[in-house]
Amino acid sequence: MSQEFDYDLVIIGAGVGGHGAALHAVKRGLKTAIVEAEKMGGTCVNQGCIPSKALLAASGRVRELRNAHHLKALGIQVGDVSFDRQAISDHAKTLVSKIQGDMTNSLNRLKVDILQGRGKLVGEHKVSIIQEAAEKTLTARDVIISSGSVPFVPPGIETDGKTVFTSDEALELEWLPQWIAIIGSGYIGLEFSDIYTALGCEVTIIEALDQLMPTFDPDIAKMAQRVLITPRDIETRVGLLARKIIPGSPVKIELADPKTKEVMDVLEVDACLVATGRIPVTQGLGLNTVGVELDRRGFIPVNDHMAVLRAGEPAPHLWAIGDATGKMMLAHAASAQGVIAVENICGRPRAINYRCIPAAAFTHPEVSFVGLTEPAAKELAAAAEFEIATVRTYFKGNSKALAEGEPDGLAKVIYRKDTGEVLGAHILGLHAADLIQEAANAIAQNQSVEDLSYLVHTHPTLSEVLDEAFKRATVTH
Repeated sequence: MSQEFDYDLVIIGAGVGGHGAALHAVKRGLKTAIVEAEKMGGTCVNQGCIPSKALLAASGRVRELRNAHHLKALGIQVGDVSFDRQAISDHAKTLVSKIQGDMTNSLNRLKVDILQGRGKLVGEHKVSIIQEAAEKTLTARDVIISSGSVPFVPPGIETDGKTVFTSDEALELEWLPQWIAIIGSGYIGLEFSDIYTALGCEVTIIEALDQLMPTFDPDIAKMAQRVLITPRDIETRVGLLARKIIPGSPVKIELADPKTKEVMDVLEVDACLVATGRIPVTQGLGLNTVGVELDRRGFIPVNDHMAVLRAGEPAPHLWAIGDATGKMMLAHAASAQGVIAVENICGRPRAINYRCIPAAAFTHPEVSFVGLTEPAAKELAAAAEFEIATVRTYFKGNSKALAEGEPDGLAKVIYRKDTGEVLGAHILGLHAADLIQEAANAIAQNQSVEDLSYLVHTHPTLSEVLDEAFKRATVTH
């Protein structure tokens, strides 16, 4: 450690990204402090990944136990299935509390100083920490900003936290509306439609773009419509903008043409969840004091080494990770970025490869992907003058899926025809979120479908869905 500074590294934000960066910094021998204005764990632990997965786990059990047809096929009969809404909510809160404690304890064990307060830059190598009326300034050789994000509420939508709310309030599960509208068909909208329908609610999904699940691969979106939407109490309104939403009883939603803004319909529902994405928490960080400007969407500009850019060039000793950068707004992406930043701080040059970072929606069954969708791969291929190929395999041909009575599913692999390099993989089916990791590792290691086709997979397991895809791909490669 340099005696010139209070710390080698100060991290602003103790979410999953900041926490991961702190752990890696200690491993590399840096004296580290982490500054947090609110609760340990950030969005992921408090309003995102962790509580939502707890609710999905509980509601998923209810769905499974109420599926008499599925259970009968396995030779199982059950009586009436009931649930306690408050107990399900408490399950999520208990899990959040435990993980918060675990994260705090891990930092304490490694002697990372946890500083409560709102951190901001006040100059080169200087961080001010504000707590109520008190303020103190620390010096650090390097600073990492990991300030996270909050839900985005579009103009015209009024929230009251009770009848019209974001995912932050929805995770409290304070009540179960008979009919709820969900604005947006991304990960958040899909997961909450899964939770609400499992617990007996009717759902209307409203999507402003002209197709449902617009960010997903088209084949996956098509199957998701058949497996996750059509069989459930879900109505979809596609190509309509929720121009105005007024809380109350009932909630009034004006649906308009996205182009002309002409009102096409008015819905009256019991509640509305606004799941229209997230925006960065980047105001008030003092970036202007070191000459850094946010991009037009409010994100902190960074390069692939996670250095903050100032007029297009890396600002010395200043780094940013996680949702605040807008690169991939995922907890595990933030953690990976934190490790990359620390490596570069320590003079060990390393860049991040976003194409090998997987993502998942923890619906029942799950949806996951890594790399490029087929349209994106075609666009890249046209620009770089090569051809792509795709291969699909289905869970209905997998012995383990059949044994589980879960035959609905698809695995799709996209690859280069000339080299066999895997460009993307997309899975909908039982444990898709776990299965995608093999494809993610393959992309990270630039493996070809031919290389992968020789790997041995345990039989009978769901992993053979990808094994079959790789073997089929070599026939055309």
